[in-house]
Amino acid sequence: MTDKGSKQVVRVSIVGEEYSIRSDSTPEHTRAVAEYVDAAIRRVLSAGGAVETRKAAILAALQITDQLFQAQQASEELTGAMRSLGSEVRRWLPPAKRGDVTVV
Repeated sequence: MTDKGSKQVVRVSIVGEEYSIRSDSTPEHTRAVAEYVDAAIRRVLSAGGAVETRKAAILAALQITDQLFQAQQASEELTGAMRSLGSEVRRWLPPAKRGDVTVV
């Protein structure tokens, strides 16, 4: 990420259409995101289910959103497992090292 307020304009191509994207992200990141979206739309178009680019873009957006939701769920599950493991390890530590000592 670049400094806040220093948005950069990056030209990208998505399904043959040129776009100028203004973003706080690096140009490389912005191009990578555009390439991912382009590939997702092209996969939908090549599957033959949608002939219109607009409809293919919507279907690709749904697929990308599903991937995002699955990644968020996996992240939440991993966070829960790490907290559980942390609690388990904390019980093995001597009381002074557990971080839950109450000073009177």
